[in-house]
Order: sequence, then C-alpha cells, then structure tokens
Amino acid sequence: MKSFLSLLLFCLVSTSSLTLAKTPGEVEVGAVLRDATMQGLSGPSRKLSEFRGKPLIINVWASWCGPCRQEMGSLERLSRSKLGKQVTMIGISTDDYPEAAKGFVTKSKTTFSHFIDSRLQLENMLGADRLPLTLLVDAHGRVLDKYYGAQEWDSPQALRAIAKTLRLQP
Repeated sequence: MKSFLSLLLFCLVSTSSLTLAKTPGEVEVGAVLRDATMQGLSGPSRKLSEFRGKPLIINVWASWCGPCRQEMGSLERLSRSKLGKQVTMIGISTDDYPEAAKGFVTKSKTTFSHFIDSRLQLENMLGADRLPLTLLVDAHGRVLDKYYGAQEWDSPQALRAIAKTLRLQP
C-alpha cells in the first residue's frame, strides 16, 4: 500500500509539473524580448527590434481560434482609441497556412500590422502555448504582462490596466 501511495504521489507531482512547463525559449515577464525577424502578413517583414522606442502590444492569434476571432474587434477599437495611439500594436498569427491568416485579417478589417509565425519561433519565445495571448511590452522591449484568453480590450477595465502597466495617460 505504501509503495502504491508513493507511486500515486509521484504521478500527481509529475503531471502537475507538466502543466507548468513553459514553451521552449520563452521570455518571462520582466525579461527583454530577443530580436526576431517577423514575416509580414499584412505588410512587409520586420524585425521585432524595430518596434522599440514606443510601448508595444502584441496579440498572438490564429484564424481557427474562436476566442481570437472574438477579441479582434476590441483590439481594433483599442488601436483607434486615444490610448491606442500611444502604443504600437501588432498581431502575430500562428496559422500553418498564410492564406487562412490573410483571409482572417481581411475579414476582420484590422488596420494594425500582422505577421505570421510559421516556424514557431515567436510562438515559443512569447509563450503562446494557449491562444489568444496578448503581451504588454515597454519601449525598451521588456515584457511587463501577459494575458491569456480573449479580453474586451477597449473596456474601461482593460484601458485602465494597459495605462497603468505601460505608464500611459488613459
């Protein structure tokens, strides 16, 4: 009985540590994002470092992800708001097929830049083991916060959280 309980405890501990595992090479909150070349989806390819100098909001999504599609409208409204004009916003698709991602960008009518991560480089670095994922990044490239799951990004609560985290005027 004692060995059974030991085995059971080992299995539970092993399983719980798997749920806390990070993506390979993930940049944690408080660390600076490494540079990476991003393949353009709605415009030219760019380096992540080109977005330094201004706070950055990164949304990681996929065209097949219902919650991603659900929140895209609020991200677009945020980008057009007074607060949104103080930051740069980009979207990063994890789609395997660029055509599907481009179709979603066209259908959603977003005006901010989108990129595609077909090699999982950004997905792993950003920690996108669940979608959608939104990161708040300061002007120096330091990750200040990560939000998993769909949010209403233009709600008063979200606007206050973004302004506080990025130290902006609401």
